[in-house]
Amino acid sequence: MLGHYRVLDVSDERGQMAGAILAGLGADVVLVEPPGGSPSRRLGPFAGGAPDPERSLSHWAVNRGKRSVVLDLAGSPADRARLVDLARGADVLVESSDPGTMAALGLGFDDLAEVNPALVYVSVSAFGQDGPKAGWAATDLTVWASSMALVLTGDDDRAPVRISVPPQAWYHAGAEAAGAALVALTERARSGRGQHVDVSAQQASMQAAQSLVLAEPFKSLPPQRIAGGVRLGPLDIQLAWPCADGYVAITFLFGAAVGPVTHRFMSWVCEEGFCDEATRDKNWVEYPVLLLLGMEPVEEYERVKHVVEEFCRSRTKAQLLAGALERRLLVAPVASIADVVADEHFSARHYWDAVTDEALSPEPVRAPGPFATMSATPLPRLGRAALAGEHTEEVLSAPPRRPAALPDRTGPAAGPALEGLKVLDLCWVMAGPAVTRVLADHGATVVRVESETKVDAARTMTPFYENALDPERSGLYLNLNAGKLGMALNLTHPRARDVLLDLVRWADVVCESFTRRAMRDWGLGYERLREVNPRIVMFSSCLMGQTGPLADFAGYGNLAASVTGFFDLTGWADRAPAGPFGAYTDYVSPRFGLSALLAAIDHQRRTGEGQHIDFSQAESSLHFLAPAVLDWTVNGHVVGRQGNADPEMAPHGVYPSAGEDRWLAVACATDAQWPALARAVGRADLAEDPALATAPGRRARAAAIDDAVAAWSRERDDRSAAEALQAAGIAAHAVHSSADCVADPQLVHRGHFVSVDHPLLGPITLEGSRARLSRTPARVDRSPPPYGHDTHAVLTEILGYDEERVADLFALELLE
Repeated sequence: MLGHYRVLDVSDERGQMAGAILAGLGADVVLVEPPGGSPSRRLGPFAGGAPDPERSLSHWAVNRGKRSVVLDLAGSPADRARLVDLARGADVLVESSDPGTMAALGLGFDDLAEVNPALVYVSVSAFGQDGPKAGWAATDLTVWASSMALVLTGDDDRAPVRISVPPQAWYHAGAEAAGAALVALTERARSGRGQHVDVSAQQASMQAAQSLVLAEPFKSLPPQRIAGGVRLGPLDIQLAWPCADGYVAITFLFGAAVGPVTHRFMSWVCEEGFCDEATRDKNWVEYPVLLLLGMEPVEEYERVKHVVEEFCRSRTKAQLLAGALERRLLVAPVASIADVVADEHFSARHYWDAVTDEALSPEPVRAPGPFATMSATPLPRLGRAALAGEHTEEVLSAPPRRPAALPDRTGPAAGPALEGLKVLDLCWVMAGPAVTRVLADHGATVVRVESETKVDAARTMTPFYENALDPERSGLYLNLNAGKLGMALNLTHPRARDVLLDLVRWADVVCESFTRRAMRDWGLGYERLREVNPRIVMFSSCLMGQTGPLADFAGYGNLAASVTGFFDLTGWADRAPAGPFGAYTDYVSPRFGLSALLAAIDHQRRTGEGQHIDFSQAESSLHFLAPAVLDWTVNGHVVGRQGNADPEMAPHGVYPSAGEDRWLAVACATDAQWPALARAVGRADLAEDPALATAPGRRARAAAIDDAVAAWSRERDDRSAAEALQAAGIAAHAVHSSADCVADPQLVHRGHFVSVDHPLLGPITLEGSRARLSRTPARVDRSPPPYGHDTHAVLTEILGYDEERVADLFALELLE
């Protein structure tokens, strides 16, 4: 799809996921490396175990399919001139240097825009290109701490814990950058002009807090972490359970959306003799209200959880999954990376790439494959990662090229980047709505169709505005659906589907996240939609994809996170898996989904051809675990939970600060930083110890060093401690809560939080865009829609129905 675009990837591990996604969509991506190769080549794990820049699996994971050019941008004016020449004909440039570095070399956005006004210039940084923290030292851990995602994850009696496969924060930022670049390219097709895309890893990573960052402005009950769940006030919401041979994830929740599934699960528990009928028949729909009002004692809830645990301990993971498929339950095994690679579902979908690379292995290497299945333009099977400088002569000696797909005339932008794009949104919960929220932010007309007869689960999830359990007050729902038009339509009625087909005729894109059976049973599969609109792009998002043994496995991102290995890889080596907070693949997959969808829209614009996108949350999210997958398929090593330890940096951890549940994330990124860190925490003796001069030496004495840092940090508040370490050049950041994020001067400067007027609630605070476009910035100026808020307007103004026809639809109870 993107074969006509050239991308210059001048980033390191902080931004290379962006180029990986664009290469995965077919773009010609040229990785520009310094002499000696990209810093990512020095990150483990390594094929064979021994450090070797040509055998880094972390580098290989995000650089397959790219060509490599070596240029000494820091030391050679001639090489800087060569990059300028390459930029003349490029469509996108991605860089992840510290803010100001590229401009100081004469390679900043303003410099390159002079030679190529059509260039989309993407900058990935920890906190954005400006603001009080723009110059702060940062690592994956400290960015994650700043985003609120860290404080939600781990055991309540230990420090918050990260996922043991870094760099998750940088992956989020790079994936965000890919989608933002494609938004800018879409706008460029109209105006002919490029622009600067500024991506903050902090803001990108905040998506992994599942909108709980709004707890403070919503005056909602603040969440607290517990292993395998979350604590809300007196309730320990448990989502992971021990079973006969490991652990399973169960969405053991309540309310209108999930309560019926919980009843089916408890019916199974009752059939097997683990509970009585009274327990089985509790009012699982109203259960949250009963607990909140004290009509159901917390002690009784704890008894029910014990019943569920006893039942799970009597079954294996395979038995529980089989029962879930048979009974349509929300249960998934907690899989190791070895389990994931062996899973027959991924093999049945031909997901894995088999890549020949003798530098890594004499046998083909199994690696994560295409992150979407496209009916008209299949994604390429990427080959190996290039050797450093392998294509230098080839690229530099090639004839000059011009940027691709420019209009005949270059002019000012006529409006928002995606103005004129028409989207029918049938998605629910998070992964799908997160994609369409970005489209709405950039000016697309998004008509969201839902039904009160099947409540969107997002409407039943915290944080609730002023703690009122009301489907119109869910912060998750409100945050994901700003900018959209809301229409309530009862799709169980055949006549309602006629209305939906009229919307399909209007739309450029249809996005849906039902199980494959739902659209098929309604007669609304892709073939039917294509009959009424041959140009339609249909985006179908679900956990496991539209084909394969688990195609009908429905559920939420916490289940996909379990199936794909994220859950098993989060926590402490001496304890059960804690899992990443919440529905982790719901935070990862939208980035891949948005890029796939925008690439299909680009293809549709150029050719008039629509297509069906079969999008699996699991398959796309596995790219965030690619280094661990490769460690298994190449080295036969299964990565385990490592707490906050890091294979490259030491010390590296989360340390207590003054106050209740207050923490400080600290990462000593290089050996050169160690003496400054030791002196900053008052231990000059450690700075002078030759045995601690290298990271391996410090890892050997990690416990003693951690004790020294903790003794210093616990006497200080987290913010001042972070500032003191930053002054010494050390990456450190307070572990943010919702209140901390709202007050963070960097996020305030970046305008991350926005206010919109809600028809029922008045002014409310939501999150803004996670990427900043210089010419056509995102806008959040429309409230998230209450049920059916725009039904009449959609029918009359978009579909052109007259009032008599609208009245008939209401009379037939098709509209809600």
